[in-house]
Amino acid sequence: MEDWLASDLLSGLEKAMAGGFLIGLLFGSAAQISQFCLRSACIEFWRGKPSHKVVVWLLVFGSALFLVQLLVAFDMLSLTDVRQVAASGTLSGAVIGGALFGSGMILARGCASRLLVLSGTGNLRALVTGLVVTVIAQSSLSGILSPLRGGLSSLWVIGPNVRNLTNHLPSWGGLALGIIVLVAALVLQYRSKAPILVCITAILVGGAVALGWGFTYALSLVSFDTIPVGSITFTGPSADTLMVLISSPSLVPEFGLGLVPGVFLGSLLASSLNGEFRIQTFDAGKMRTKIVMKNSADCGSFILTDSNNLPRVFFKVCFEFFSATDDAVKAYKVPGFHLFLVCH
Repeated sequence: MEDWLASDLLSGLEKAMAGGFLIGLLFGSAAQISQFCLRSACIEFWRGKPSHKVVVWLLVFGSALFLVQLLVAFDMLSLTDVRQVAASGTLSGAVIGGALFGSGMILARGCASRLLVLSGTGNLRALVTGLVVTVIAQSSLSGILSPLRGGLSSLWVIGPNVRNLTNHLPSWGGLALGIIVLVAALVLQYRSKAPILVCITAILVGGAVALGWGFTYALSLVSFDTIPVGSITFTGPSADTLMVLISSPSLVPEFGLGLVPGVFLGSLLASSLNGEFRIQTFDAGKMRTKIVMKNSADCGSFILTDSNNLPRVFFKVCFEFFSATDDAVKAYKVPGFHLFLVCH
């Protein structure tokens, strides 16, 4: 591996894109088999009936946390090179962006990663909504919505020493927390009888996250190109991929540009081999609602840029309200009520 990273066969940026593609294959196939979905896990949790979806989420989170902390412990990842914890972050972005992202995701029935995985299974509803994700993401990143995003993000900013949770824990705190989460997942797995294959692939999803961190850090040490140390994320790379497809005459390789097609292809291969691939289309009455709600989810995801994952806590508050509202709308068949929620 070290010989390949240091070789001259490809430039550093080309290696980053190739590595992103391979890691995306692993993530996409494992996420499809395990049915990894934060939205579904939160719905199970708030309904007081944690089962397979919660088990999968805990296994993904616990394995990713434990393995990344192992990389840090063995000096295979330096936190000083990780922008997300080495730079100032926005708490206002975490709260406001988390509210937008959580409410949009619960009503659109998926976040950017889940939509990308579902698109690979032939779900045209997820594909169309995902295209809207990329357009609104680009608008929030560098388009007409970027001033609003910047203003909201600057309302409450904290320094790197405050936002880096490892500064407030013992040196072994991250590893211990990862083990605790994994043990909780295994206990719940035993009670809920979650399938073993689902659990194994969930751990592989978490492993893909850790692999992304380790790969980009190792490549940054030997490459003459500037390689940002990072891992799996979808909103920004999806927007970048769209811009490459529709406006860029030349391709500038980077990790995210390999990740997005890798995840799509991994999901496509897994669903095809398991006999789960099938074309699914929109119900005409639901299409408008899902597009509008993904707009709010996407604006939120960029407002919370650099906010050190605090939105996940805030998501849960939004999820309980919106999932209950969604159930009520379905039960009483109130036409257009989803759109009313958005516009008012």
